[in-house]
This record gives sequence, C-alpha cells and structure tokens, in this order.
Amino acid sequence: MKKRVMLSLIYLAVSFAVQAQSLPKLFLVGDSISIYYTPYLETDVSSTYSFSRKTSLTPESIAEQLGDPNVQGGNSRMVLDYLEKRYSKPGFEPDVVLINCGLHDIKRVPQTNAIAIDSAEYRANLEKMIALIRRHHGKIVWISTTPVDDKRHNALSKEFLRYDRDVVQYNNIADSVFSRARVPIIDLYTFTKQLGPGHYIDHVHWDEITRAQQAAYVAGSLSTLHASHVLP
Repeated sequence: MKKRVMLSLIYLAVSFAVQAQSLPKLFLVGDSISIYYTPYLETDVSSTYSFSRKTSLTPESIAEQLGDPNVQGGNSRMVLDYLEKRYSKPGFEPDVVLINCGLHDIKRVPQTNAIAIDSAEYRANLEKMIALIRRHHGKIVWISTTPVDDKRHNALSKEFLRYDRDVVQYNNIADSVFSRARVPIIDLYTFTKQLGPGHYIDHVHWDEITRAQQAAYVAGSLSTLHASHVLP
C-alpha cells in the first residue's frame, strides 16, 4: 500500500514537471510595482504559463529586491540594455515578454527639473525593444505605468520628483508605439486609478490588496489574449 502511494506521488510530481515544461514561457521585466505584484502574478498564471522574471541569482525579500539592479527593471534605456544582453546569450527564449518601464524614465531632478529619459529617447527605446524581441521570435505585451499622486510623492521623495502628468504623457507615447506595432497593451494605469488614492504604502507603491488586484488584472488580460490565440 505504501509503495503504491509513493509511486502515485512520484507519478504526480513527474506529471506536473512535464506539464510545466510544456507550458509557454512568460518572462517579466518591470519596475518595483511589478516586484510587489510578482508573487501573486506567478500564482495567477501558473496554469497557463511557465513564469520567470528579471531577478537575482539568490533568494531575496521584496525589500532587498527593490534596491537590487538585478531585479529592478529601471528605465527604458536599462530595460533595452538588459534585454539585448540576455538575448546575446544562449538559452533565453521566452515565448512572451511582459514589459513595463516608465516610472524611472519620468524621474525629475529637483534642482533643475530635468527628466531622466526624454520623450524622444523613450519612444526610440520602446521601438527598439519591439524590434529586438520580434527578431528573436517572441511576443510582447506592454503594461502601462501606474499613477503618481504628485503631492504625496514629492513630499516623501527628496532625491527626485515625479508628476502624474508625465506618467500620462509617457503612457500615451507607449500607447502610440505599441498600438502601431499591434502589441497588446494592459492598461494598469486606468485599472489602478479607479481603485482610488487611498492604497499607497509610501510615495509610489501599493498595499497588499491592490497588488493582488493588479496581478489578477494582468493575469486575466493575459488569459484573454491566450484564449483568443493572440498569445501562445
């Protein structure tokens, strides 16, 4: 009896492993907002995709990941550079690349108001990402940048400023680039905005309930795209 139970457990483990290997591969590169919702998203997409993301080689807490450049997507220049390096090495073959960058692009220097990545470079970086991923036969999904509460953010953050008007402008640039290229867009900005302003835990990040809702929204959007054969 014990032997049969043990064999059954081994069979199930092998079956799950085979199933996981047969699922299309989903790879996420994004800013700290995505770091927070990643644990929920990984669970939410587990029946449809084999999930991975830009990450550290060693396990880290979310607090450690937020400050780790190996996990943080950063601005669009950094995301493009990262993807170019990953694709230059063998073995990086995601079926779907899920991308978000914007919050780090719109950082402004308090003394000069200079923006980190100007709008022309932002547009060019996004266009280069599309060309790069398609050259390697991957599908792309874009996630829009989440809202900023100007007053709250700039009262709590002294190193750099952010403004929601810049978020809107850069999201519009991304909408233009990805719509023209027929890349699916998950509008996380509008989804999060309609939840109301009372869900921040600091200058820009969201509480536990919001993270779970964001992940569910992203996963639901991916599921719809998968079911309609837009994505593998």
